[in-house]
Amino acid sequence: MTAETYAAYADRVADPRFTDWLRERSQPTWDAAVGHRFVQELGAGTLDEDAFARYLVQDYAFVGELVGTFGHAVGQAPDMAAKRRLVEFLDTVTDEEDDYFERSFAALGVDESRWQDPEPTETTAAFVDLLGRAAREGGYAETLAVLVPAEWIYESWATAAAATHGDPDGPPSAGMGLPFYFAEWVDLHAVDSFVAFVDWLRGELDAVGPTLSPRREARVASLFDRTVALERQFFETAYEGTQATADAEVSP
Repeated sequence: MTAETYAAYADRVADPRFTDWLRERSQPTWDAAVGHRFVQELGAGTLDEDAFARYLVQDYAFVGELVGTFGHAVGQAPDMAAKRRLVEFLDTVTDEEDDYFERSFAALGVDESRWQDPEPTETTAAFVDLLGRAAREGGYAETLAVLVPAEWIYESWATAAAATHGDPDGPPSAGMGLPFYFAEWVDLHAVDSFVAFVDWLRGELDAVGPTLSPRREARVASLFDRTVALERQFFETAYEGTQATADAEVSP
C-alpha cells in the first residue's frame, strides 16, 4: 500500500525519490496511461489515422497552454541553470515539434482551419484549466507537479515503443517502418535528449518536494494524480466518434 506521506514512504524505501512516491500513489492509473491501447497501436503502426488526427488536433490545442506553463516554470526556477534548461526545452517545443505538427496535419489531410482554431474536448479543456491553475495559483513545486507527469508519461511509453523498432537517436523513423507521423512522434519523446530532460525535470521536483509543508505536499500529490488521469483520458478521447462512424457506414 502506498504511503500517505512522502516521509512515511522514504522511511521504508532505499534511495527514495519524491517523484517515485508520486508515481506509486497514482497507480493503477499511471500504468493505464503508459500502456493505453492508443500508444500501443501507435507504436505498432495500427492506430486508426482518423483517431490520430483527432488526437493531434487536440494536442496542438493543448500545447500552447503547456508552453505557457513552462514559461511560468522559467520564472519560478531557483537559479539560472534551471531557467536555461527550461528555455532550451521550450525552443524544441516551439521549433521542431511545431514543424512536426504542420507536416503531419498536411499528410493526414487535416484542414488548416481545423487545427488553427480547434474545438477543445472536455478533456482538453480540463487539462488546459489544470495547467493554468497550477502555474498561477502555486509555486515551482505545483507547476512541476503537472509538468513532470505530462512529460514523464510520454517518455515512458515512447521509449518502450522505440525499443521495439530501433534507435530513436538515429535518422528519423530509422528501422521503424511506420508512417513518419507515427514514427517521429515516438522519436520526439524517446531521444536521449528528451529522456535526459525528463530525468532532470524529475530531479527538480525531487529536490523541492521533501521541503514542502504537509498542505503543499498534499496539493502537489493531487495535481500529479489529476494530470495522470487526464493523460489517460486524453488518449481515450481520440477514439470518440470512431465506432459511431463505423456504425453509420454499415447502416442501411
